[in-house]
Amino acid sequence: MNIIICGAGRVGFSISKQLSAQGHSITVIDQSSEFIQNINKSQDVKGIVGTATFPSVLEKANAAEADMIIAVTKNDETNMIVCQVAHSIFNISKKIARIRSQEFLGSKWSKLYSKSNLPIDVIISPELEVAKSLQRKLEAPGALDNVPFAENKITVLEIAIEKKCPVINTPLEKLTTSYPNLNANVLGVIRNNQFVILKKKDELKVDDKAYVVISTSQIDKTLSIFGHEEKISKNILIIGGGNIGFNLAKNLETDLEGARVKIIEKSKERAEHIANELNNTIVINGNGLDEEVLKEANIEEIETVLCLTNDDEDNIMASVLAEKNNSNKRTIAIVNKQNYSLLQSSLKIDDLVDPRMTTVSTILKHVHKGTIETVYSLLDGEYEFIEAEVNENSELIDKNFKESNLPEHIRIGAILRKDKVIIPDSKFKFEKKDLVIFLTKRDYLDKVENLFKVSSL
Repeated sequence: MNIIICGAGRVGFSISKQLSAQGHSITVIDQSSEFIQNINKSQDVKGIVGTATFPSVLEKANAAEADMIIAVTKNDETNMIVCQVAHSIFNISKKIARIRSQEFLGSKWSKLYSKSNLPIDVIISPELEVAKSLQRKLEAPGALDNVPFAENKITVLEIAIEKKCPVINTPLEKLTTSYPNLNANVLGVIRNNQFVILKKKDELKVDDKAYVVISTSQIDKTLSIFGHEEKISKNILIIGGGNIGFNLAKNLETDLEGARVKIIEKSKERAEHIANELNNTIVINGNGLDEEVLKEANIEEIETVLCLTNDDEDNIMASVLAEKNNSNKRTIAIVNKQNYSLLQSSLKIDDLVDPRMTTVSTILKHVHKGTIETVYSLLDGEYEFIEAEVNENSELIDKNFKESNLPEHIRIGAILRKDKVIIPDSKFKFEKKDLVIFLTKRDYLDKVENLFKVSSL
C-alpha cells in the first residue's frame, strides 16, 4: 500500500519503521528537518519537510495515489485538518488520526466524525488505550500483559518465567498431557532479547517471557500452573492525574468491584477537576515524590502503585520511593525512553510500560487488509499476534496443518469456531468463518493475507 504518515515523532517514526519493513511504500511528512533527516538516514522511506495540512505538501507526497493517511502530529487540530484535506481534495480512502484532547473524544460529539463533517475513519486516543492496557494488567496481576482477542473469548498472556515456576525444564509436549483440560498453547518466548518460537520438545527456562494463547475463562488457572498466584489488587495508588491516570481510575470505578483507588496529583487545579469528575476515588493534591504525601495516601497499605506522570524520571523515582516504603507492593511505571528498561531489575520496578508501543499496536491493527483485525506487536514489530477470519475463498478451508503448508514463522495459537475455543492439533481442519489467532514474523504478512484471502481496503 501507499501510506502517508504525518508526524515524525516517536510514534510516527515507529509506525514508519514497521510499515516499511512490511513492504509498504511510506512517505513521512514533518515540519522538523531534523526529524525528517533522521528518518531518511535510518529507514527506506521518503521524507518530506513541510506542513502536512498544506495541499501542496500532500500533493508532493503523492496523496492522489495514497491508500491511507495516518496523522500523528503533536497537535489534535492539525491531525483533524490533515484528514479533512486528504478526503476533500485527494479522496484518500482511509484516514487515521491521533487525538488526545478529551474535549474531542466525548460520545456527545461523535457525530462530528463523519464524511459530511470531519471525515476521520479511525480515531486513536493514546491515553485511553494506555489506560485500558494498564487495567488489563491489574485484572491479571500474575501476567506481564494480557491482550484480548476474538471478542474477548481468547487471550494472549505474557508470563514471566521465574525460579518458582513449577513447569520449568518441562517439554511442552509433556505439559499438554499433564494438563489435558487446559485450553492453552505456548507459542514462544523472549529469551536473551530475541523471540524464540518453541516446538513440542522445547522447554521453558528461568527469565523467559512466555507468550501463551488461552481460553479467556482459564486465565487464573493458567497463571497458577506457571507459578503465579498473585491476587487482584483492591488498594491502588495512582501517581499522576493526567488523562491516563484519570481514565484508569474512571474505568476501575466501573469495572473493578471493591476497588479503593487514590490519585496523587501535583496541580491543584487538575486535582480539583478530576475530584469533581470521579465518584469514589480519593484525590490528593501533592507531589508523589514527597514521602509525607505518600504517608498521607497510606502507602504502607497500598497493594499496587502506578506512576503515570508525564515525566519519566519522576515515574522512576516514585516507583523507587514506593518500593522503599512497602517492599511487598507491585509497582508499574510509564516510561517513554527505552534505555530505562536496563534499570528495571536493579530498581525493583515490576513493570515498565512504553505508551508509544501501545499506540503503535493500536494503529497497526487498522492497517492490515480486510478480515485481519487485531494486532499485538513484539520486539518493535518484528513479530505480531494477529486475529483473522478464514474467508470463503481461503486456501486453508478443509485442510489440516500439514496440508496447509504454513511457513515455519507462522504459528497458529487458537481458533474460535462459533463460541467454542479450540487449541488445534495436527488433525484439526480449518472451516469458513473460523477466527484464527496466530503469531507471525513481520516478513510473512503478505503470505498471511494470501492465506486468508483478505479483501482490499
